[in-house]
Amino acid sequence: MWLIWLTGGVLLVAAGVAATLVPRLHTRERDRRVAWSAARAAIDSAAVSRDAAPHRVVEAEQLMSRAELIAAEGGGPDAARLAAGYAEQADRLWRAGHDD
Repeated sequence: MWLIWLTGGVLLVAAGVAATLVPRLHTRERDRRVAWSAARAAIDSAAVSRDAAPHRVVEAEQLMSRAELIAAEGGGPDAARLAAGYAEQADRLWRAGHDD
């Protein structure tokens, strides 16, 4: 009889843990995907600005290289936000059209 109660208790605890962890894991994965999607969009936008720029902007090229390196290495949402930030800075520099 005690084996049945023990088994039931273990199953109940396992179900509780699963009910808590599964939604968190799904949310974490969704956040990671959204962050990387935004980072890739920022990198693509900066690449268009780079191609349209009338001359080289060294600082923007360095920022873009950092963004692309981070994107190539992958990582979590923090890495994606960092890559997006670098790409957005580079994009602004190329749009301004000057070398800082």
